[in-house]
Amino acid sequence: MSLSSSSTLRFADGSASPLRLLAYLAIALMLMTADTRGGWLRQIRQTAAMAVDPLYWLASTPARVFGFAQQALRSHDGLLAENAQLHRQLLVATAREHRLQAVIDENQRLRALLGGTHGMQLGVRLASIIDVDLDPSRQRIELAVGSREGVQAGQALIDSDGLLGQVIEVTPLHASALLVTNPDHAVPVQVVRTGLRLIAYGTGERDRLEVRDIPQSGDIQVGDKLVTSGIGGHFPAGFPVGSVRAVRQDESRLFAIADLTPAAAVDRSNEVLLVWVQPIEPGIGPSVAPEGDMPAVVEP
Repeated sequence: MSLSSSSTLRFADGSASPLRLLAYLAIALMLMTADTRGGWLRQIRQTAAMAVDPLYWLASTPARVFGFAQQALRSHDGLLAENAQLHRQLLVATAREHRLQAVIDENQRLRALLGGTHGMQLGVRLASIIDVDLDPSRQRIELAVGSREGVQAGQALIDSDGLLGQVIEVTPLHASALLVTNPDHAVPVQVVRTGLRLIAYGTGERDRLEVRDIPQSGDIQVGDKLVTSGIGGHFPAGFPVGSVRAVRQDESRLFAIADLTPAAAVDRSNEVLLVWVQPIEPGIGPSVAPEGDMPAVVEP
């Protein structure tokens, strides 16, 4: 009897399952039809969604925290890179500022120099050479102008190539000048390439000058051009003196000596210019006066 009863229950359960499924489908169809035509289930869905929103927010919290942390890391790396770039730009800008400041300081020095020479000009006078003594111990020339033409001791002589010498004696009709190659002659010079200031001495040889006591740190090379530096006031600045043809050590090995080839044609000049610095005189033009006339002036 028990076996028969259990078989009947299983049969009854198996036959009830399709009926429940059909009932559920019928209810679902009714609900869908009612929702489509009436829309009253929309409010239920909205209310249910509001009820489950906190659950969705809690469920998405780990993802949002991870995304926020990732964004924060990217922002931090970007800020570090931007900071490094700005630091490099600051270094470049600082270097440029220092360079500009150096240029400003140099301009101020040049303006000060120009201000110091404002109202000054070069006086020049053409003179003929009447005698040349190239004896190694003398190295002199005689000029056909004297004190009557305004020639004074200390005035510099130049030719078309550079500095030739300096007037040392003056008579009413003639003047005597030492050539730059005279052993007793010295002229303050400056290396054009580096600005190094030195003194060039005569050697008694018509084709060689000598620059002594050059420090080991002094930057001077073969081929460098040397011009008058203007220091001392006897020689106007900027006239070529010579070019370096050799550099050697002195006997002490502490200093260097440079041999120069004179810029001026010591043994070939026939006429020279006497040059000196003087105040500007209104109305005087930049011309060269012949012998016996008033001196001309040339504005620097």
